[in-house]
Formats: sequence, structure tokens, C-alpha cells
Amino acid sequence: QLQASGGGYVQAGGSLILSCVASRRAARGFMGWFRQALGKEREFVAVISWNSGRAYLADSVKGRFTISEDRAKKTVDLQMSSLKPEDTATYYCAASATAILSSRATPSAYDYWGQGTLVTVSS
Repeated sequence: QLQASGGGYVQAGGSLILSCVASRRAARGFMGWFRQALGKEREFVAVISWNSGRAYLADSVKGRFTISEDRAKKTVDLQMSSLKPEDTATYYCAASATAILSSRATPSAYDYWGQGTLVTVSS
């Protein structure tokens, strides 16, 4: 239902773009990205509403990451810049047709998950 691409290895201060393609069934409601570092819980990064086009970002990435959508292609991109070592994690694309605004940052509210893609930021 979700196919993620991008990621890789980059030095601190560098940039990467993650992209996620959704099936028609998954391209509803909210769609975006979570991440999980080794030994830590999965955390919210950014999501976008297919209905309103409004983007929501975690405080830790505001000003550095941008999330955008292409409705025709059913893709959501996460443009990451000024990357820091603490951004190192496996990033997961997620989609939910049922999540509401108040649960947009909650992993359990998401029905579809893509395979993870590793982002490594060296210091």
C-alpha cells in the first residue's frame, strides 16, 4: 500500500529527500513520516492532510524539514535539510484514513505502513 524510497548516508548539515507512493486505498486522510532510532520508540516527524493540504511537523524538525504532496501521483515527499546526527533513524511512511487531527502524531492511529528506510547522519 505504501512504497518508500530515499534515505542513505549524509554528513551533518546535508540534505536528503524521502518519497512515499501510496495506493489509491491508502491515499486518504493523513499521510506522512515517523522515525525510530535504535532503542527508542517510534516518533512523529511530519504528516500532511490529503483533504486540506495542511502540513504538521514535529518541533524538532520545524525549519529544517518540509513535507509536500502530489495528489496526482499519490506521493508524499519529506525534504530534509540541515540534518543532524540526532536525525539518524529508520524513517517510516504511514497513512491513515481514520486518524483525526488530535491523533495525527500517534503511530497507532495509522493503518498503513511502508517499509522503513534508513537515514544516517554523521557528525
